Amino acid sequence: MTGDAIDTRYGAVQVKVVLTGKKIVDVVTVQVPDRERRDREINDQAVPLLRQEVLTAQSAKIDNISGASYTTYGYAWSVQSALDKAGV
Repeated sequence: MTGDAIDTRYGAVQVKVVLTGKKIVDVVTVQVPDRERRDREINDQAVPLLRQEVLTAQSAKIDNISGASYTTYGYAWSVQSALDKAGV
């Protein structure tokens, strides 16, 4: 289920949550801010950590990734919107 695109200060963040029943089995990044080189550097490090946080927590209630607060915010809200759409 694809979550909403969440606008952040640096651009939109959107993910697709892959479910088996009610279990989150994967989170695929649809879009993250990438206008600036620094955006790409931050997200190259943060996105795998955010994915792992969601898989571990099995929810959108994840810890903030230091240095990637806006991406974390958008990622969590996009995950939550996908879970809401899926009725999980």
